[in-house]
Formats: sequence, C-alpha cells, structure tokens
Amino acid sequence: MRLRRVLTAIAAAALAAAGLIPPAPAGADDCAVPAFRYRHGVVAFSEHGSTVDVRVEIADTEQAREVGLMCRRALDPDAGMLFVFADLTREPFWMKNTLIPLSIAFLDNRWQVVGLFDMRVAPNPADPPPGDLWAPTKSYRYALEVNQGFFKAHGLDGRAQVRFTPSDPPKP
Repeated sequence: MRLRRVLTAIAAAALAAAGLIPPAPAGADDCAVPAFRYRHGVVAFSEHGSTVDVRVEIADTEQAREVGLMCRRALDPDAGMLFVFADLTREPFWMKNTLIPLSIAFLDNRWQVVGLFDMRVAPNPADPPPGDLWAPTKSYRYALEVNQGFFKAHGLDGRAQVRFTPSDPPKP
C-alpha cells in the first residue's frame, strides 16, 4: 500500500510537471483529515434507455459527511461519495479542503433528482465558508458528488431514474 502511494505521488508530480494536470490549489499541502471506513454501494442512473453506475462510498454520519471528499487529489471516473441524511434537509454544500472539481446531484427521499450543480474548487480550499454554497431549491435527503462533468458526459439530467444498491450491510 505504501509503495502504491509513492508511485501515485511520483506519477502525479510528473503529470503536473508536464502540464497535463493543474497544480494543486493554495492550501492543498496543509490538507489533512481523519480516515474513515466507509460502507460502499452503487448508485445507478437510468435515462434515455441506458444506465450508468457510480461506485460510491457512503457518508452517513455527521463526521463522515463533514469530511466527505476533502483532501483527495483524484476520484476514479466511475466513483463518487453518497451523503445520506436522516431526514430531508436544505443544508448547503461547499468545497472546503476539496481539491478536485466536482458535480453534485441532490436527491429527495424518493431518489428523484431535485438539483444538479457543478462545484468549482475554491481559490484557497482551506478558507472556511462562506464562499460558494450549493443547495437545491427543494429539500433533499441524499447528495451524490462525482467528478465535475460526469452528469453532462453521460447525458443525465433531472429526469433520470435513480436506484441505490448497498454493497455492505448497514451498521448495527
């Protein structure tokens, strides 16, 4: 595992030096968050006769939701983080300590899309909110963060049918 991290860091540095990936935003070097053992699942979006699966880590506790995708430098193309709230909410999202541009889908308690947004990386991700805040006009219970442009690339919009399948058993 340690060798994998070293090789990933070397590859990222080489790509950055070659100008193939942008440099890390200001404050990125100071980024540190606790590690979580997330449960996993798949969120499937169906629209226009095709289905797109997103492998998700599930942030279903207050602490896990607060951390989310903070300090990560990359996200696999078919991966994301599913934020699960106990009840409907209107709580906004922001990009504190988030180093990669993301898109977010807000979903109500029936898994209907109630908002889609592209969220840009803050000039200094370490700065606290307020900054850019994202929230739909309707209440939501779930929020799914993926790489920016994922929904557009797959032709998904607010009419998509959404289904969630857990991979891990729920916590006791």
